[in-house]
Amino acid sequence: MRIGIPREIKDQEYRVGLTPAGARELTVAGHEVFIEAGAGVGIGFSDDHYKAVGCEIINRASDLYQSAQMVVKVKEPQPDECTLLRQNHILFAFLHLAPDPRQAKLLQLSGAHCIAYETVTDSHGGLPLLAPMSEVAGRLSIQAAAHCLEKSSGGSGILLGGVPGVAAAKVLIIGGGVVGINAARMAAGLGARVTVMDKSIARLKQIDELYGPSIATLFFTRGALEDQLRESDAVIGAVLVPGASAPKLVLKCHLASMKPGSVMVDVAIDQGGCFETSRATTHQTPTFSVDGITHYCVANMPGGVAQTATYALTNATLPFVLQLANEGVQALKDNSYLSAGLNVAAGKITHPAVAEALGEKVYSVQETLFTV
Repeated sequence: MRIGIPREIKDQEYRVGLTPAGARELTVAGHEVFIEAGAGVGIGFSDDHYKAVGCEIINRASDLYQSAQMVVKVKEPQPDECTLLRQNHILFAFLHLAPDPRQAKLLQLSGAHCIAYETVTDSHGGLPLLAPMSEVAGRLSIQAAAHCLEKSSGGSGILLGGVPGVAAAKVLIIGGGVVGINAARMAAGLGARVTVMDKSIARLKQIDELYGPSIATLFFTRGALEDQLRESDAVIGAVLVPGASAPKLVLKCHLASMKPGSVMVDVAIDQGGCFETSRATTHQTPTFSVDGITHYCVANMPGGVAQTATYALTNATLPFVLQLANEGVQALKDNSYLSAGLNVAAGKITHPAVAEALGEKVYSVQETLFTV
C-alpha cells in the first residue's frame, strides 16, 4: 500500500504521524511511504532521517494525497486538507467530530474511510490510541495549572506544592480515567492536596488502593462538585465520553463561588469541553479569564511536548497502521476494535455517539465498507 504522512498544519502542531522508526517498519514490510517535506523537522526528524529508512519525500501536500492510498496524521484534517481526500483514501488520525459538524460534513463529502484514533478500542474496553495522548495531556495539565497559578500569569500566587509551614494548593480532578489519574499522580508528586471525583465506585476504589491517602477520592454529585469548587485552587477537567461531546459539568454560575485567581484546565476541550465557559485556545495564546478565573483550554495539549508525544503515539498506532496497510479496508471487517474507530465512510456517519451529537443517522460499518 502507498501510505502518506503529511506535515501537520494546525497552529503550533509539531507532531508527525509516524517516527522514522515507525516508517521503517512499513517499508520493510514492502509498503511505499511518502512523507511531506519538513513534516518532522520541528522535533528533530529531518527529511534525511526518513529517506534513510526508504521513504520518498514529497514537496507538496496535494501531491502526497494524490499518491497515497492511506493518509496517517495526528490532528484532524483542516478544511484545506479535507478537500484533498478522495473515495479511495483511508484516513487515520484524531478526528473529534462530535463538536465539529463542519469537519464531519467535509469528511462525508470526501467519500473517504475516516478512522478516528480516539474511538479505536481494545479487548479490555480501553481506548489504546487515545491513551498515550491522555497520559501526556494529564501530566501536562498540572504543569499548566502550576504555571497559571503564578502571579505573573494572573494567578493567585500559590505554589502548587507549598513549602514547610505553608499549605499546598488544593487540586480537584474531575474524572478518574487515564487523563485524571496521570494528572493526580503529577499533582501528588509535587506535593499538592489532590482530590479525584468520579461516578465509578470501582474506579475510585482502584485509585484508593493504588495511591492510598496521597490522593483523596470522592463520588461525583452536583453538590459535592460545588463544595469542591469553592475550596480548590486548580480544577482539571478530565471527563470523556468516547466519541461524544463532553458534558458541561462546571457552569458559569459556579465561577462566582471559586477563589479569585484559581485556574481551570479543560483537557476535554477536543470534545467540546466540560466547562460551560470553555473555548478552544492555542499554545501561542493558551489562556483567558472569565469572572477572575483563568481558563487553560489548549486543544492540542500534547503538541507542546511534540517529540515525546510522537514517539508515544507511533508506539500505539503502528500495529493498526500495519494491519491497514496489509489488508486495506478488509482490516475493518477482520478487527472489531479497529472498526470501532471508523467514524465516517462513503459519506455516512458510522459511530453512534458521533451521529447522535451531530443529529445524523448512524449506519453500520458493514453497510458502508467497500474495497479500496
